[in-house]
Amino acid sequence: MVPFSVLDLAPIVQGGTAGDALQRARSLAQHAERLGYLRYWLAEHHNMPGIASAATPVVIGHVAAGTSTIRVGSGGIMLPNHAPLIVAEQFGTLEALFPGRIDLGLGRAPGTDPQTARALRRGLGDSADSFPQDVVELQSYFRPAAPDQAVRAVPGAGQAVPIWLLGSSLFSAQLAAVLGLPFAFASHFAPDYLDQALEIYRSEFRPSAQLAQPYAMAAIGVYAAATDAEAARLFTSQKLNFLNLRRGRPGPLPPPVESMDGRWSAAEEAMVNHAFRESIAGSPDTVRAGLAAFLARTQVDELMITAAIFDQGARVRSFEIVAGLRHELEAGVAR
Repeated sequence: MVPFSVLDLAPIVQGGTAGDALQRARSLAQHAERLGYLRYWLAEHHNMPGIASAATPVVIGHVAAGTSTIRVGSGGIMLPNHAPLIVAEQFGTLEALFPGRIDLGLGRAPGTDPQTARALRRGLGDSADSFPQDVVELQSYFRPAAPDQAVRAVPGAGQAVPIWLLGSSLFSAQLAAVLGLPFAFASHFAPDYLDQALEIYRSEFRPSAQLAQPYAMAAIGVYAAATDAEAARLFTSQKLNFLNLRRGRPGPLPPPVESMDGRWSAAEEAMVNHAFRESIAGSPDTVRAGLAAFLARTQVDELMITAAIFDQGARVRSFEIVAGLRHELEAGVAR
């Protein structure tokens, strides 16, 4: 059956601190491990008052230290912000500390606004134009070092850190296919090219030393609760957060509201609903049907679940419900 994994942005909630968010992330990862989720990924974003995972490798280490079996990684590291050697050393160090449990997902976007991107990329060049070359260079640092190799990653050289390419368009799908790497699509907020990207990735895939056949994952938001109404209420925190971001006023994750009526214009409502059109919010029955339909349509090899829920107890409960539904879906397939 398709494995389920977790994507976390370590959201800072209104009234909370970054420290609180990081402890919540570690606690959720511990629950996810017990529930049978395969991976727990954290994402790099900068200058975002509501996201505590900017120093992504540090947070990965924090989460990995609090767990024992679940794979922990990046969803992703925004490679244009960093020299490939630095990334190789960081993830080589993580792999040395937590052998066999570290994933390295790479993105080509800045993960922030243009002004912050310039501050991050000082001396690193202009943009993501060199992303393919940087990925290849990064791969080289994880190979066993040659005796006369002038520059090597220590730790890093000779370590089997799986590299994934992440994307919300067709570019990374094509590059992942050419390089023979696993591919993850960000359909949790940018669903437009999901089906086309999966088709391109699968049709153009070339086997590599890392991967013999295509392996595709998609990320979606899932908000599960006892009733459809309660799940819809929990989902409003994410909708408000995204709306504030698009209005140019990013902030901490707000508490849920009973209704979005009067909080957005018709155009804003359409924009938010479009961005989250692959998301599933509802009771166990509603979520089960939504998951089954999404998996049947996309045929992904793995599903990554994300849920920006204000209350930690409700957030954990949502992931518990989803884990139980995965087992139900698996049993249904077996029958």
